[in-house]
Amino acid sequence: MRRREFVSLLAGAATARPLTARAQQHAMLVIGYLYAGSQVSQPLLDAFKKGLGEIGYFENQNVAIEYRWANNALDELPKLASDLVGRRVTVIATPGSTQAALAAKAATTTIPIVFSTGVDPVQVGLVVSLNRPGGNVTGVNYMQVELAAKQLGLLHELLPRAKRFTVVLDPNNPFIIRSAGVELEEAASSIGAQIEVLRVGSYTELDNALANISPDHIEALLVSPGQFFGNRVELAALAARRAIPAMYYDREFVEAGGLISYGSDLADQYHETGLYTGRVLKGEKPADIPVAQATKFELVINLKTAKSLGLEIPPTLLARADKVIE
Repeated sequence: MRRREFVSLLAGAATARPLTARAQQHAMLVIGYLYAGSQVSQPLLDAFKKGLGEIGYFENQNVAIEYRWANNALDELPKLASDLVGRRVTVIATPGSTQAALAAKAATTTIPIVFSTGVDPVQVGLVVSLNRPGGNVTGVNYMQVELAAKQLGLLHELLPRAKRFTVVLDPNNPFIIRSAGVELEEAASSIGAQIEVLRVGSYTELDNALANISPDHIEALLVSPGQFFGNRVELAALAARRAIPAMYYDREFVEAGGLISYGSDLADQYHETGLYTGRVLKGEKPADIPVAQATKFELVINLKTAKSLGLEIPPTLLARADKVIE
């Protein structure tokens, strides 16, 4: 082989390698991760990635993740969803965000969507049925709305003399207001108590609202699903400062200093959403994957907070707790 030909071949190989690398990078599967709030806690994100890993997908190795956070600006969700569609992601995942799932569904009928939601996905129009979702959408229902009555019952068991329960509902989430509101009214009536609804969409609004309410007027607080997760530390401190016993929908509130929580294991649901997303990446069609229903629920109590509020937890309630923080 002549020297000139040999040099030309080397030059060709040198240019071919970067082109091949770029082609491989372009071919990498991409997950669009869409969320209505600010960035979720790292444990929940890790749970989602763990589910992906169990199917064989690992971020920055054989799959990329494009994150989009709406930071509670719900009117931004359609634009963010359209951006992911324009980038031709392989699948859109919307863990823990019904509004994000609906925005994604409105943006595409072809790109698969995997959701996790605390409301009935059939009722809000995400799927046509739980067993055969149809279309390009499937996911996980962690049934937070259905637990509202149970949460009120537990709060009443903790505070048997309480007659007024203040429920915090997000005016930006009509699904929660419509579904949880009815269940709570029925549950309150069955125990001879009254429900007073406080509609606030942010932690600042809640802080201001509580400042304008007489301390004697709030016997207990029930925080509805999806609210204030990013402000759980501040909310626990606010409840302690105003000496208000509060029930939350997730254990992380109690681990941050809140009094009591009852709900599905959110980490488990994020993990399940990761598994479903991995199955779709493998080629399964959302229309054929039944919506998963939560089966694991946990009661968590913070004894240190109870003591600071001057409360004695009934032994029967303590015996049923899945975790007690001392």
